[in-house]
Amino acid sequence: METTRKANGNESAGAQPTVHWRAAELQPYGKLVRYPLGLSDEARTASVEALNQVLADTAVLRDLYKKHHWQVAGPTFYQLHLLFDKHHNEQRELVDQLAERVQILGGIAIAMPQDVAEKTQLERPPRGREPVPVQLSRLIEAHERILTGARVAARRATELGDDGTNDLLVSDVIRTNEMHVWFLSEHLVEQPLTHTE
Repeated sequence: METTRKANGNESAGAQPTVHWRAAELQPYGKLVRYPLGLSDEARTASVEALNQVLADTAVLRDLYKKHHWQVAGPTFYQLHLLFDKHHNEQRELVDQLAERVQILGGIAIAMPQDVAEKTQLERPPRGREPVPVQLSRLIEAHERILTGARVAARRATELGDDGTNDLLVSDVIRTNEMHVWFLSEHLVEQPLTHTE
């Protein structure tokens, strides 16, 4: 690869960016570096594996919210359009927190869409638009899967002394997802919009 260039009258050699770099990975996925965190390798390994699963599922849920935000239709369009976007943003924050916790523990956070798609346990929706009840059901089912996995991971983290991971899973992931399930579920209650019996 050429890394130096001679300047002609129109360019500055020192300011010209060098691109197309490639190198060996600094740290392969699945391998941990050891930081002085006061945690055993067993605890860090277990937490990184569990967090990456929750991360992959949360990343897919985040994107599912954005899909439904764009594609929602019907009499509750405006309310759901806004709600889906709000939940998308809150899931986006969880993705960042989960990924940073993986890195803090010395792991590598799953990051690329192709890798996330391989790892997720959530059902893939069709590309097209679905009716609102189906959209809501898909979201609720995804939340339930994440909540189940997060609870198992939180208990295991506690058993291994990883209080930081437990706190993230309980205080942020579980509580946020429970709130989202409540908001979504209330939209599936059969209530007339214009009259009462």
